[in-house]
This record gives sequence, structure tokens and C-alpha cells, in this order.
Amino acid sequence: MYSKTKTIKSTDGCWNNPKTEHLMDKAKNLLKNADAVVVGAGAGLSTSAGFTYSGKRFEECFSDFIEKYGFGDMYSAGFYPYDTLEEYWAYWSRYIFINRYQDAPKPVYHDLLDLVQGKDYFVLTTNVDHCFQKAGFDKDRLFYTQGDYGLWQCSKPCHEKTYDNESVVRRMVAKQKNMRIPSELVPYCPVCGAPMSMNLRADDTFVEDSGWHAAAIRYQDFICRHQKSKTVYLELGVGANTPGIIKYPFWQMTLDNPQAAYICINLSEAYIPEKIKKQSVCIGDDIGKVLQFYKED
Repeated sequence: MYSKTKTIKSTDGCWNNPKTEHLMDKAKNLLKNADAVVVGAGAGLSTSAGFTYSGKRFEECFSDFIEKYGFGDMYSAGFYPYDTLEEYWAYWSRYIFINRYQDAPKPVYHDLLDLVQGKDYFVLTTNVDHCFQKAGFDKDRLFYTQGDYGLWQCSKPCHEKTYDNESVVRRMVAKQKNMRIPSELVPYCPVCGAPMSMNLRADDTFVEDSGWHAAAIRYQDFICRHQKSKTVYLELGVGANTPGIIKYPFWQMTLDNPQAAYICINLSEAYIPEKIKKQSVCIGDDIGKVLQFYKED
């Protein structure tokens, strides 16, 4: 119902702006007095934490691939049709290693945990970099809807099971030469022998394993328990690519519950529907900066 809804965009991302200070205080009070907090996190949250996919970080980690193929960013390079699985996994093992098994450069996720610590909270995220769990969030309060860089699945898929990839990825990174991994490290499905693929929702082959379904049930149970509570829907860095997962449901649940509040923090895409304006706070600024403000307050 929200695809054509009138929205109001925030243009007040300036710390010396009295209106922004008022919004910050309002958001703080809503969170302080909330019975429950539902965090909806998109790519902008990890970007704020330093997980950038272009520029210096990309150039330092993939200079050889950039020189050979002229790639402009890490994300699009992942879709390139490499000639061999050895080269494909040379690229992807580095990609997984720096975005899943290394910590984010900035403490944004830790600051967010400090903000919700002691609250009855749950996290719904489209991010696949595992930053929430690495920062200390309770894994039973997390629902990764779009997969996990740390998991592989059968590419067909012939069965609904995923596999941890950390030990093999670390060996791929350590042993690759000339943009290729040793052939013996190429992963194949242990059931049907097809090549393994990433457990990322890109098409209808995405595997929703038992852990995914258990997390989905926990999330729905949390939402049902708090649908009439003083609940804050805290949306962080969610863009317009998949609004039906976080943004639209958050708007609808806020509209359905007069006691609920919606807080949107987004550097470039902070906006709210007119229908929930009185229940909402919209802050157009860097998420890490906002969280640091609350931490120092």
C-alpha cells in the first residue's frame, strides 16, 4: 500500500541545526521510553561502519582484479562470469574474508548494541556480513533474511542445507596465486557433486535452511507480542532496493499501532509517509555519527 504514498524527506542533517537537535532528543526519548525496539538494518549501516565496496578499500584488496578487468566496485565484480571456478573463488574468498571474517573498521555496531542493551529488542536485517553477531548481539534476536557470507549451499540446490565456509575460505585466501585458488579447494556439493554457491538471496535457488526458518519464527513471535506495545521501529540505512522487507512493514506496523513510533536514520534516503508523520522521527545523517552522539550524551 505504500509504493505511491506521499513521503516527507529529511534535509536537516546538520549538527548545529536546532531542528536536528530537537529530532535527536525526540528520538532519544522515544527509545528510552519504549517497551520494545525492532531494529531494521540495511546496507547503509555497514557502510557507516566502514564496510565500503568501492574506493580505497576495494582498490587495496583487489588491485589485480581491477587491473585485469577494470572493475569499479566490489559488488558488481562478484557477478562477473569468470572463466574458471579457481578464479571465481579466488575473488570470492577475498570478498568473504574481508566482509565476513574481518571486523568493521568503525565501532558503529557496538554503539548500536549499547543503545538497545537492556531493552527488549529484535533485529531484522538484509545485511549478510554478520556484523551484529560479531558485535555481541544475541544471535536468538537476529533474523538475517537475505543469507550470510559465511555460508555455502548447493548451487542447484539439491537439498535445503547450508555449510560454514570459514576454514576453507581462509585456506583459499592463503594459498591463491595469480588470481586462482588450488583446484582441490574448489567446493562441491557433498550430496550431488554440483559446484557450491553463496547462500545469498539473488534468485529462486536461495536456500532457507532450518536456522533461517527458526529465526523467522522468532521474529514473527516478537512482532506479535509487541503489536500493541509502545514499540519503536528503528530503521537504519535501509534503501529502496527491497522496501518490502523492512521499510514498508515498519511503516504499516507504526500506522496500525497508535503507541508505536518509527525512527529513520539514513544519510541519503531518510523519509517518512505523511500518514505516520506524527509518530515518526526522520534524521538525514550518518548513522555512526548519530549513535556516537547518543553515546557521548
